[in-house]
Amino acid sequence: MWKLSRKDLIMVLGNTLLEDKLDDRDYLVIHPLDDVQEQKVETKHLGPMRMTLAVRLSLLALRGYLVLMMLLVLYHVLDLAGVFGKA
Repeated sequence: MWKLSRKDLIMVLGNTLLEDKLDDRDYLVIHPLDDVQEQKVETKHLGPMRMTLAVRLSLLALRGYLVLMMLLVLYHVLDLAGVFGKA
């Protein structure tokens, strides 16, 4: 959600009737889907991002953690389904 000042709102909407109803202290919240679209930034020319060793190790640790959590969820679902038998 964006908070627009009176001046910004008038620039975006261009509505003079709305300008008369707004006070300098009033803000109107506009949902991003209802806002004016922005031009997208082109990133094809940037190429791969350089990462330090610490960043690579952190991302590797995060990947390992996520795989472990998925395996634990899978084990729990299979256990609830009774695949491993009753204890």
